[in-house]
This record gives sequence, C-alpha cells and structure tokens, in this order.
Amino acid sequence: MFERPRSGERAVLVHVDFPGESDPDDLLEFTELVISAGATPVATITASRHRPDARLFVGSGKAEDIHQAVTLEEADVVIFNHTLSPSQERNLERVFSCRVLDRTGLILDIFAQRARSFEGKLQVELAQLQHLSTRLVRGWTHLERQKGGIGLRGPGETQLETDRRLLAERIKTIHKRLEKVRRQREQGRRARSRAELPTLSLVGYTNAGKSTLFNRLCDAEVYVADQLFATLDPTLRRIRLPGLGPVVLADTVGFIRKLPHDLVAAFRSTLEETRQAQLLLHLVDAHDPERQTRIEQVNEVLAEIGAEEIPQLLVYNKIDQSGEAPQLQRDAEGRPTRVWISAASGAGLDLLLQAITELFQESVLHGWLQLAPAAGRLRARLHSLGEVLKESVDEQGEWSIEVRAPRDELERLFRKEGVEFRFTPIEPPALVAAGGQAP
Repeated sequence: MFERPRSGERAVLVHVDFPGESDPDDLLEFTELVISAGATPVATITASRHRPDARLFVGSGKAEDIHQAVTLEEADVVIFNHTLSPSQERNLERVFSCRVLDRTGLILDIFAQRARSFEGKLQVELAQLQHLSTRLVRGWTHLERQKGGIGLRGPGETQLETDRRLLAERIKTIHKRLEKVRRQREQGRRARSRAELPTLSLVGYTNAGKSTLFNRLCDAEVYVADQLFATLDPTLRRIRLPGLGPVVLADTVGFIRKLPHDLVAAFRSTLEETRQAQLLLHLVDAHDPERQTRIEQVNEVLAEIGAEEIPQLLVYNKIDQSGEAPQLQRDAEGRPTRVWISAASGAGLDLLLQAITELFQESVLHGWLQLAPAAGRLRARLHSLGEVLKESVDEQGEWSIEVRAPRDELERLFRKEGVEFRFTPIEPPALVAAGGQAP
C-alpha cells in the first residue's frame, strides 16, 4: 500500500467546482485541513466541471497541469478536496507518479493523529479499514493478476483474497470491542441518571472554541489549538450551576462540511453523548462571516445522528475578536435562545450560566407523579430508567413517585402506555444571579 502523508510533506491541492456547489470558503477550509494533517501546501490547482471524469475525476488537460505542478514543486503527494473512487486514485497515481489522497483519506489521517483514548483509536482504525477495504488492489500492482486462463494465474489474486479476509476479521473484532465500550458508556449514562445528573453537550463547527469554553467552565486541561479537529475524544466533567445543582458537561468532536458518512458511522458511539444530552450548547464563531452557513452544516450532522430534536442554546463565541458586547437574547416567550460570550476572556459567562440554568429548569421536570394501581408497567419502566427518587403508596394502592427526568421522555412514556400525565412540580430554589467567575 502507498503510505499516508508524513509531516512536512509537500502537497499539491486540487479543488474542483461543480454547478450548485461553489463556496469560496470550501477551499480555505480544505487548506486548513491539509495544514492540520502536517503537510505543506506548495501549489493549489482549481477547475470547474459539470461532472467528474470517470477515469481521472478531472479532465486530461487539467491532470497534465497537476502533473507539471508536482514536477515543478517536487511534491510528495496530491490531495483532492473530493471523494475519489479506488480506480480514480490508481489512475491518477500513474499519471502523477506520486501518491494521491482524497478528502476522506485526509480527514482519516487527521483523526488518527488526534485520537488518544482507547475508544477513539478503535473508531479511527475502523473507519480507516473500511476505507482501505476497497483500495487493496492499489498496493499489489507488482504482482501478477489472475487472468482466467491455464498457466496465467499468478499470486496476486491470492494475496488480495488473504488481505480482504484479514481486513474483514479485524473489522469484526473492532465492532465487538466498540460494542463493549458502547455498553460501558450506557452504564455510565444510567449511573448519571440515577444520580439525578442531567447532561449538557458542547457541539459546533470545528475550531469554534468548544474546548476553550469547556476548560473555562470546568477548570480542566483539555488540549486546545487553533487548528481543525484539535479535540477528537469526548471528555466529560461534572460542574455545578447556580440554582440548579450539578450537571455533566460533555465536549465532543467538532463538525465540518461534507463530513464523510463512514466517519459519522464509526464515531456514532462517541456522538451518542450528544444524542443523550438534555441540552446542546451550539458554539458559533461570532467572528466568522459564514457563521450562519456553519450553523446549518452542524444542524445537518445533528440530524444525521438523530439529535435534531434536542433543545439548543446558540452560543456566539469569540466576541473579543468580533467587537460585540456580551448579551443574552430571548424569544417572544422569554426563553433564552442566544448568548454572546468570549470563552478566552470570560466575558459573558455569567449570562451563559444564567441561560443554561433557566433552560434546564424548563426541560427537566422535578416533582411528583400520581399513578393508578393499574399503571404497574409504567412504574416498572420508570424504575428501569433510573428516574425514580422516592415513592409511596396510599391505602387505595395509588403511587406517588418523585422523579427528575426530561419532560419529553416522561411525556413519551405516558403516551406509550396510554396513561394520563398527572404531575405536581417541586418548586426549584430561586435563581441566583451568576457571578463573573466560572464554577
């Protein structure tokens, strides 16, 4: 197999505009991805086409231009800002006489560099092997091919079959290990539920400042850098909010446009923390002129992992760069919808904490449920979810159950069982105005 790019390698970048897909920031983000991988861009070739060429993705004339750039700049690798088929990669490598990498392979390389936890490394390896399984033929061109005639069968096909079998076995093993990790994470979530700890998840476009905010709120030391995918593995910490109590804060991987589907599938267990959260802090770079587009792209990924229905609070970060003042914006019903802060300087964090507390008090119900004696299955379901804090039964056999759980989850359970939702809330303590210091 051809090796992936090594740090400091000279790279020629290729970007093709297709009708309806032109975005000037797409090329800028692609360049940042290449730099994040450790390569050095030495030339950028752009083109416009109505559709990809089946053999070379670009036309033969543009392929010759790229070859000249590779020769002139003494480049080690050509990186395409698109997904290439295995045959296109093979054909392009023959033309350029150097390695060719597509967007998916580039992102996989970055993920492999960033993964630190056992789970993260397994997820990266799984995505790499799935990507590699269709490209095995490229590495065995020095062996004979099975040609279908007597005396013409060589060792190449046998080696490919062996590699495919070994890959399939390794992928199966990784799936089993990830399933075990997934069960362990589920146990952790149930334990947090029994401990009455709601979960708050940080999401957003990569490099929006999630890890900086995480460190500010938790006094943690999560790795922070001005680069794409600086943080890959999820990190969870317990923090205390004024007027609400302890919650779990989760920092997850950042999103980018056109995130490969294989990566979304491989990292589904990591993103499960986002799906199980009661509230999402959607961080946005306030200094980014394309911030609205970034918001839409993050929402697309959230929809893909099944987290589009979870309540969001938009947090516009980096106001120290955009020149805006800290503020808390509300909708017509008075609910917090947007907060403007600077995670780096701490400006506006008091407003952020106030907004989070208000939204949690609204989305997480704490009070008493009244269940008739015939609702035993619903009561058992509440216990199995770890939502019950206390319970008592009167002389008529009616249960009074104290719970603390997301409103939508409780209402869904009652609808499913066809039981009337009778709930008496316990009044929360008065909201204490947050000070200027993070907890």
